[in-house]
Amino acid sequence: MGDRQVEAAHCKVLKRRTLKGGAGDRHLPPQESCACAPDMLRELPQGPADAGCLPRPPGGGIFNSDGETWLLQRKTAALEFTTRTLRQAMARWTNRSIRDRLWRILADHCADERAVDLQYLLLCLTFDNICGLTFGKDPETLSPGLPHNPFTVAFDTATEATLQRLLFPGFFWRLKKALCLGSEGRLWKSLEVVDRYITTAITERKENPSNDLLSWFMKKRDTHGNSFSSSVLQRIALNFVLVGRDTSSVALSWFFWTVMQRPDVERRLVDEIAAVLKETWRAGRVIGRTAGDTKYVVTDDMLSDGTMVPTGSTINYSIYSVGRMETIWGNDCREFRPERWLSAEGDRFEPAKDLYQFAAFNGEPRTCLGKDLAYLQMKSIALAVLLRHRLELVSGHRVQQKMSLTLFMKNELRVYV
Repeated sequence: MGDRQVEAAHCKVLKRRTLKGGAGDRHLPPQESCACAPDMLRELPQGPADAGCLPRPPGGGIFNSDGETWLLQRKTAALEFTTRTLRQAMARWTNRSIRDRLWRILADHCADERAVDLQYLLLCLTFDNICGLTFGKDPETLSPGLPHNPFTVAFDTATEATLQRLLFPGFFWRLKKALCLGSEGRLWKSLEVVDRYITTAITERKENPSNDLLSWFMKKRDTHGNSFSSSVLQRIALNFVLVGRDTSSVALSWFFWTVMQRPDVERRLVDEIAAVLKETWRAGRVIGRTAGDTKYVVTDDMLSDGTMVPTGSTINYSIYSVGRMETIWGNDCREFRPERWLSAEGDRFEPAKDLYQFAAFNGEPRTCLGKDLAYLQMKSIALAVLLRHRLELVSGHRVQQKMSLTLFMKNELRVYV
């Protein structure tokens, strides 16, 4: 689907959601959404509308909860994500996957002059890494022959079915759920597979704790002093897998594709790796057009630009749109220019001056705890590949965006190594 087609689909989604009863939804224009971002991120909760669309799991985890539930999970996770131990663990998992698997697979395809789907390799690699970090368990999906893994297939099916819930009116998917039809039928079959996998992992960790996120959460207590139940641990773990797998691999896929279009950028890449990755996120190549940051208005309020928002409203902040606003990024906002993240002298990296201009990792108080780990993993993989290999897009292969929560490539990323 081309850019214009996806934009049109996005507009349809917004119109459909605005037809809900009650106070209704309002999708802020880009200029308003950027101005109101601090209000939304700091003060407004996620709300019940989108939370109801998410099955359990992954609903109810840190990324889809509010109030005390969110605060407790946030504090617990923050303690671990700020430790050197966790960063070192991510570095170990990433380096081992690169050294023992990714390099080997790329070398085999280089010798045989066979094309490979780089997007799928990256998806397997990030999945293995996040499972290792979360469960202390390596599923080894990135292995010679790329073995079939029922958990990853079920996980992808459940994610796609969840997107359908966000795109269509609630009564429609609830009817399909009651009749077990289409995507809803596939969803619950997939969740059974996911549930068995994660339940096994939790049981193993209870019997034999290790140095992973799941084991750390098992040691913590809720507000009543009780240990987290298995169902809560399940949702927490799957939330981490969801964001740790898809976003990093998709960002890297678009990163490599963009670099292949710009040989001049590739030559300077080693010195500018942080800027190039940042520009990939800004250009909206990771978070889908239908995905945004939706907030729920608990009581009548006024945003900083003077907009009145009545109780029961939901406000959607479009990360994709903000990344393409001329008022923020200039007339070249649709161009791929890593230089925009460098100082005027070009000798150092400079982050966005306004936190809310670059919200790919959300903003306070919900800034993504795994941001530094994500960059650590992406930089390691990008440099590991480009320092040893040169990638070339298969002639005639058309790269398109897929309508999804995370912007996967619709037709794979076929490259020669």
